[in-house]
Amino acid sequence: MFQSLELKSGGDVKFGGNQKGKIIGSGTIGNGNLPSISNVLLVEGLDHNLLSISQLSDNGYDITFNQKSCRAVSQKDGSILFTGKRKNNIYKINLSDLKTQNVKCLLSAHDEQWVWHRRLGHVSMRKISKLNKLNLVRGLPSLKFNSEVLCEACQKGKFSKPSFKSKNVVSSSRPLELLHIDLFGPVKTASIRGKKYGLVIVDDYSRWTWVKFLKHKDESHSVFFDFCNQIQNEKEFRIIKVRSDHGGEFENQFFEKYFKENGISHDFSCPRTPQQNGVVERKNRTL
Repeated sequence: MFQSLELKSGGDVKFGGNQKGKIIGSGTIGNGNLPSISNVLLVEGLDHNLLSISQLSDNGYDITFNQKSCRAVSQKDGSILFTGKRKNNIYKINLSDLKTQNVKCLLSAHDEQWVWHRRLGHVSMRKISKLNKLNLVRGLPSLKFNSEVLCEACQKGKFSKPSFKSKNVVSSSRPLELLHIDLFGPVKTASIRGKKYGLVIVDDYSRWTWVKFLKHKDESHSVFFDFCNQIQNEKEFRIIKVRSDHGGEFENQFFEKYFKENGISHDFSCPRTPQQNGVVERKNRTL
């Protein structure tokens, strides 16, 4: 663990139980990216690495202890030299873990371009270079654009979902066996009577579509119930099932009571999955 070591003889170290250890050298410890500690004594026969709290304090570090851990913090810049965990009555420091922790802390300092990339909402490096060139952002440092480096978050954000396979088989066997319903609006331009919403109803078997215009969303249940009574008398078929999303205009006590009284099953598509009710969703886009 020594970066530099000078062997010397003479002198000893006295421990708490009046035992003595012979000093055979002194130097600086640290490995790679580890923070270095100078004037460390090498004691013959000592099986554990011991840190002198007073020596660390003299070198400008604040040492804090609590019930579970300890740490040494630099008084100059507030950087953490090491942290230790308490095991039984001894505070132990794993110096091999310090290398990994230190590398993580230094990443943002060396990759300042990625800090500004995140600050500016993951804008492209070419755009950051243009902002810097035109001096449009106060405090923006001079950054070099590297087109070969990729941002992991940007890559994941540009992933596209695989498309759902189209269904070539009609699930229903007769008209009004399954109805798809959805609501769109409010639209920018209202009708002459001030209606801004539209209730779209699609028959799964024939793909026949009805559109009922509404002034307010809370009219959807009354308009749909009138439609059900009318269309069942007209076609002499009973409605078996209705499919909608989890919108509040469909998932309420009015729909639940009407469907229960008339023996109609109410199916819901999964949240944030319009593909499950794609028959009526595609109709909404064309209207």
